[in-house]
Amino acid sequence: MSGLFITFEGPEGAGKSTNLGIFAQALAEGGCPPLITREPGGTPVAERIREVLLSQHEEAMDADAELLLMFAARAQHLNRLIRPALAEGRVVISDRFTDATYAYQGGGRGIDPQRIASLETWVQGDLRPDLVLVFDVPVELGMARARARSALDRFELEHQAFFERVRETYLERAAADPARYRVIDASGDLDQVRAAMQPAIDEVFDRVRG
Repeated sequence: MSGLFITFEGPEGAGKSTNLGIFAQALAEGGCPPLITREPGGTPVAERIREVLLSQHEEAMDADAELLLMFAARAQHLNRLIRPALAEGRVVISDRFTDATYAYQGGGRGIDPQRIASLETWVQGDLRPDLVLVFDVPVELGMARARARSALDRFELEHQAFFERVRETYLERAAADPARYRVIDASGDLDQVRAAMQPAIDEVFDRVRG
């Protein structure tokens, strides 16, 4: 029995982590409790790599080093957690996955997406998320939310143009593959976003129940 792999994506302040919890609760209440994880991270080793990626350092991190660390964490995450759970028939929901790499390292940093695609194939093989929810919010609103929520990490300190490119990349990827992507307007309040997620929740139940 194969499982179902769902990822939550979006720029800073889009509320994806909060809404992931709401989404997961709805699945659990419907008799389909998911495994929840995140990237970078998800396993002890991958979480250590996350600390390096998100922390500020006296030495500037090279964009290629950042990209390779992302995929190093992803390889550990996939092989130690995600693949085994999917093999057991679990529904797995990850807070970010490879779309974030295309958005942040590709769109934001300007790394050639073909280089990212090569690493994606190497690390993931043919594994891709079955469903990707992209939480979309205007950059200024998203950054205002991020600043109000907590101290900013190394990525959140980037300038507005960086995040405009991140957002644009997410929307381009969603438009290119509408069968797998669902764009959620995240600019409203929680009730509005919850209502926008409901079709995706129903879709997951339909897939799981066959």
